[in-house]
Amino acid sequence: MRHFITRHQPAQPWRVTLLAGLGGLLAIGCVAALSSYMHAPLLIAPFGASCVLLFAAPNSPLSQPAHVVGGHVLATAIGLLLHAFLPNEWWAVALAVGLSIALMNALRVTHPPAGADPLLVFALSPGLDFLLVPVLAGACMLVTVAVLFHRASGVTYPARPV
Repeated sequence: MRHFITRHQPAQPWRVTLLAGLGGLLAIGCVAALSSYMHAPLLIAPFGASCVLLFAAPNSPLSQPAHVVGGHVLATAIGLLLHAFLPNEWWAVALAVGLSIALMNALRVTHPPAGADPLLVFALSPGLDFLLVPVLAGACMLVTVAVLFHRASGVTYPARPV
């Protein structure tokens, strides 16, 4: 039973913890401010989860720019495609999420928060422009803020290829 409550994440220094929170605050703040200024919706809920990876686990493969942008774009595109041809039923939503996970994995752009994008597509029934704004534009903005923030704080991001 103890293995269910064991925390596998190592303890982090306070500086790392505070920087992770500050990075998320700045990234979402920048996207939200630009969204307000442009009068265009640039924020979607999965971006909050993307910030967790971008700022609390910047060295994770799942946090790298190709994964953040590629995962969100791919999962949203799958959601839009299936939503266009299938009824808005539970099984179609499940199929969209499962297919998104499989294709992100196959294309090596897995980004867990992007698994929620097909759910948004089926819930909101957006047009094709949803793929560009907020998904592509917002994901690119998050990555840009992450690159600048990590450079300023001395963290190597994106990770260097091995």
